[in-house]
Amino acid sequence: MGFVTNNTGPNTGAFPAAIVPSQKKLALQQNYLDFTGAGNDFSQQYLPELYEQEVERYGNRTLSGFLRMVGAEMPMTSDQVVWSEQNRLHIAYDDVTPTNGAGANGSARIAVDLTNSDASYVAVRTGQTVLVADAATGLITQKALVVASPYDHPAGWTGGDADIDVRPYDQADFVVGLNTVECTMFVYGSDFGKGTDSMKGAIQPNFTQFSNNPIILKDHFEINGSDTAQIGWVEVATEDGTSGYLWYLKSESETRLRFDDYLEMMMVESQLAGYNLKYDGQAAGGGIQVKGSEGLFSAIESRGNVYSGFSGAAAPGSGALADFDAILQQLDKQGAIEENMLFLNRSTALDFDDMIGAMAGGGYGSTASASYGLFDNEAEMALNFGFSGFRRGSYDFYKTDWKYLNDASTRGLSKAIDGVMIPAGTTTVYDQLMGVNIRRPFLHVRYRASETEDRRYKSWITGSVGGAYTSGLDAMSVHFLSERCLVTQAANNFVLFKAA
Repeated sequence: MGFVTNNTGPNTGAFPAAIVPSQKKLALQQNYLDFTGAGNDFSQQYLPELYEQEVERYGNRTLSGFLRMVGAEMPMTSDQVVWSEQNRLHIAYDDVTPTNGAGANGSARIAVDLTNSDASYVAVRTGQTVLVADAATGLITQKALVVASPYDHPAGWTGGDADIDVRPYDQADFVVGLNTVECTMFVYGSDFGKGTDSMKGAIQPNFTQFSNNPIILKDHFEINGSDTAQIGWVEVATEDGTSGYLWYLKSESETRLRFDDYLEMMMVESQLAGYNLKYDGQAAGGGIQVKGSEGLFSAIESRGNVYSGFSGAAAPGSGALADFDAILQQLDKQGAIEENMLFLNRSTALDFDDMIGAMAGGGYGSTASASYGLFDNEAEMALNFGFSGFRRGSYDFYKTDWKYLNDASTRGLSKAIDGVMIPAGTTTVYDQLMGVNIRRPFLHVRYRASETEDRRYKSWITGSVGGAYTSGLDAMSVHFLSERCLVTQAANNFVLFKAA
């Protein structure tokens, strides 16, 4: 039956393993070595109940998909993408000061602030008619005829390039409330007498030009050759369908998924460098310079509309509905695109649901029966308090949750952004590769590509493991690269919801 020792302590390696004889043929703890125990023997003979697959406790962890819903991708061959946007058709100024008796022959004079204007002189001509209103309320208004203007340089003109001489229609001077206060003004037509010459001067339209430059995104994963042959007891399971018992497959797959999310997150979050931004030796004066790029949030904050502190449900005329009506009034001043998409975080999405729900059935807290659907809700029914779309005024809005704003490992940490409103319109652009005009959404991605190089999404393997035999390195290196930028056209139609 073999040797019996008195060594009953743990196996330290200095003595043979303890073997205890038994009168019956049984699998006992004393007769097996437990390799995981302190003595590294196998005395634990019972196999535990294993759940081989990982539990996906965070659900689908990927965040990309937003840009695929609202935009498109198209190639570019340059270090910079440049586009132009139309200016407004009609002539208006938001900072003018009328003064009675300051113009020629006792007429009134209007001084125009050209600080934010593209032109160096006022674009109002003699013979045109203007409407002047106080800037504070816009309620006090008066119409006047332009009798002299620097645009056509009339004889005897004594004013500056930012002045026009006018005479009100209903009285000799401007009414009290407009004289010497800050006002707004716009041109609404012209008024000429019989047998007069044509209007002097012509207005040349100009455009506003914008640009953006692509950024280079990279990532890398590496594993040595020995570990690629190591089989684990946990089965790999990832969002892209990768499976098996080789753990490095999970590592490589998650690196790829993370890089996919970075491609979208950079288009949303990136911003232009405001100074000489360098890395890798910046303190010594050297290093590599990066320019940054204008992402979605940055573009809306600089060229679009920002609304802070959207409130929850309330009665009509106050609270969320009044807040939203203020947004509609701003959209009326811009492109007035009828269909828009709302991408919101959870709290703001619920605010919109509360706002819409408060308009039907007396609200959630009312004793009136709720009837948000086609039929009256019954006691046995499961009520639906969520809304995917609604119409207000002449606008249609489609609402959805944006996972990026809710995830605790991304924007869910900061809570500074509540959501964005993106117009569903399109614009015509010229495609260099196709050589024709094509229609693209206001929001689209440009990536670097040519006939020989496509940098939209590059992935390659180097080393001597995993099918690649490019070097003597006993490892597999997986490389990821993309070069792209986001083009946000007509940002004046976008709205960024920010926390108060």
